[in-house]
Amino acid sequence: MTFRSGFACFVGRPNAGKSTLTNALVGQKVAITSGRPQTTRHAVRGIVHRDDAQLVLVDTPGLHRPRTLLGERLNDLVKDTLTEVDVVGFCLPADQRVGPGDRFIADQLAELARDGRGTPVVAIVTKADTVGKGRLAEHLMAVQNLGEWADIVPVSAVSGYQVKVLEDVLVGHLSEGPALYPEGELTDEPDNVMVAELVREAALEGVRDELPHSLAVVVDEIVPRETTSPDATPMLDVRVHLFVERDSQKAIVIGKGGARLRDVGSQARRGIEALLGARVFLDLHVKVAKDWQRDPKQLGRLGF
Repeated sequence: MTFRSGFACFVGRPNAGKSTLTNALVGQKVAITSGRPQTTRHAVRGIVHRDDAQLVLVDTPGLHRPRTLLGERLNDLVKDTLTEVDVVGFCLPADQRVGPGDRFIADQLAELARDGRGTPVVAIVTKADTVGKGRLAEHLMAVQNLGEWADIVPVSAVSGYQVKVLEDVLVGHLSEGPALYPEGELTDEPDNVMVAELVREAALEGVRDELPHSLAVVVDEIVPRETTSPDATPMLDVRVHLFVERDSQKAIVIGKGGARLRDVGSQARRGIEALLGARVFLDLHVKVAKDWQRDPKQLGRLGF
C-alpha cells in the first residue's frame, strides 16, 4: 500500500472555523476555539493518523490587515507557514458572504503562486450546516469565482458533513513518504503551550469585544507538589499569568470579588487535568503590560 505523509495549512480570515475543523479532523481537541475572532495566536499542529497516510494539520492565526505589531507578526507567521506545507486549505464560512478579507487572502495566495512558492490550494466552505442548500450553492459559486483552486469542498465540522471527504482530498495532495510522528501522537505542542491556551480559551468566554486581542497568557511553571505522605494523591502546581493592556481590562478578567477569575480557573482546570492526566492546583494571576501588542520588547517576553 502506498503511504503518504505531509503538512496541510488552514488559512482564512479570523473566525472562519479553522480551529474547529482542525479538532474535527484530528478527532480530539488540539486547538482552542472561540466565537471571538483572532483567537489562534500561533501555528498549532494536529496529527491525523490513517492506515495509508499521516496528515499533519497546521492551524494558523487568521490572516488579516494588521493594526498592531502583534498583528504584523501573526501575519508573517501565516505567510512563512504557507511556504512550508504541501497543501493549503483556504477556509471561507458559508454563513458570511465573500468579502474584502477573503479577497485579501486570495490575493496573498495568488502572489505566492506567482513567486513560484505556491502550493495546491483547496477552497473549504466551512459551517455548511448553518445555511440552506440554495444559499450554500450561491456561496460555492462566489468562492469558485474568487480564484483558482485545486478543489472546492463544503464541510461542517460540527455535524461532520464531508469532513472525511475533505480529509481524503487533502491526503490526495500529499507525496509518498514515511510517517512523521509516532502512532497515537495527536499534537506536538508542549504542555505549557497547551495549558496557556486552555486558560486563554476560558478567559475569553463572555468578555467584551476589546479584550480578546489584549489578552496574553504565560505559564510560569508546572511542578509536582511536594508531600510527606506516601498515600497523598499526586498533584501538580500550575502557576499562570494573564496579561492585559489596561487596568480596566484587568478588572474585567478578575470580576467582582474575584468571581470571574475563579470561574476561569474552574473551567480551565478541567481541561488541564484531562491534558496532563493528574489533579491540578491552578494558580492564576492577572497583570497589566501596557500596550504590549505594540511593544517589541514585551511581545518578545510574551512569546511573540
